[in-house]
Amino acid sequence: MTGLRIRPMTAGDSDEVAAMRVRGWRHAYRGLMPQAYLDGMDVAAEAERQRARLAAGDGSVVNLVAEAEDGTLAGWAAYGPYRDGEVRTGDGELYALYLPPERIGQGVGRTLLTEVTARCTAAGHPRMLLWVLKENARARRFYEAAGFTPDGTEEPFEVAGTAVPEVRYTRALTG
Repeated sequence: MTGLRIRPMTAGDSDEVAAMRVRGWRHAYRGLMPQAYLDGMDVAAEAERQRARLAAGDGSVVNLVAEAEDGTLAGWAAYGPYRDGEVRTGDGELYALYLPPERIGQGVGRTLLTEVTARCTAAGHPRMLLWVLKENARARRFYEAAGFTPDGTEEPFEVAGTAVPEVRYTRALTG
């Protein structure tokens, strides 16, 4: 998509990012996790969490936004060191990548993922990993098209008392 500017997220972006995340979850995860949980997601509360995370951050987690020509946010990604439980490893991890549903298929996600991958490569991470819901076929196709492959690791992600399986994807990075 032309006209996108990738930049660091600021506290002033928190409301738009929160709305994007909530809309993204409701769109992408419908039928994959409890609907009552999705319906109960609160944009204002999520915005406060976003602001708090940004304020408390130690710089290891990087939040990027894709800003459209009209100044609206077209996407958000967060990445940092891979978390193996409480231990951070030398690998990079994509923690989040969300777009407003109407932006899906316009190249925004690909642009953000390419930027995150380039930054993880530049930081010297040998691999980049991410977790995706096992039943999220669209997201899995997206990551596979970008060179990520499932490595066989699966973990349940608990949402409102319901186990939702996630699979781990990995991609080797070259400097």
